[in-house]
Amino acid sequence: MASSSGNSNSTSSSQLLNSGSEEELYQMNMMDQRKRKRKESNRESARRSRKRKQQHLDDLTSQVTQLSEDNNQILTSINFTTHHYLTIEAQNSVLRAQMMELSQRLDSLNQILSYLNAPTATSSDGLVYETDQCFEASGDHSFNNPFNLPYLGQAVMASPDMFQYY
Repeated sequence: MASSSGNSNSTSSSQLLNSGSEEELYQMNMMDQRKRKRKESNRESARRSRKRKQQHLDDLTSQVTQLSEDNNQILTSINFTTHHYLTIEAQNSVLRAQMMELSQRLDSLNQILSYLNAPTATSSDGLVYETDQCFEASGDHSFNNPFNLPYLGQAVMASPDMFQYY
């Protein structure tokens, strides 16, 4: 019996060892499964992260392309507007020069008219003096009255050299 109880003790301890090693195997198997799941989860997370980064990079690239196109359109518009501005500025300079020339001519014509319209009298010494009266009784009325002059009814003709650009 002793031998049988010894046998049963060794069997029960080997069963305990077996059940302990089975439990350890089970725990190790569970740990391996957890590691595999964690590795798989990490791989999936890394894949999603790479995908998000690639999507973000693609979005930024398309945004750069769109902004470059917008920038080119704006530059084209600025160049066109600048060219148009310079053209208008040149035309404005020409018109100002023409206006100044025409103003000087008008001043000259006004001076001539005021001279012709001014009441004058001739003295015995042959000098011309201004008087308060419009006409002298003995003066020549056709010369003193500008509306009697033959050239006033004619139109003033412009010549091409009047509009030369400076």
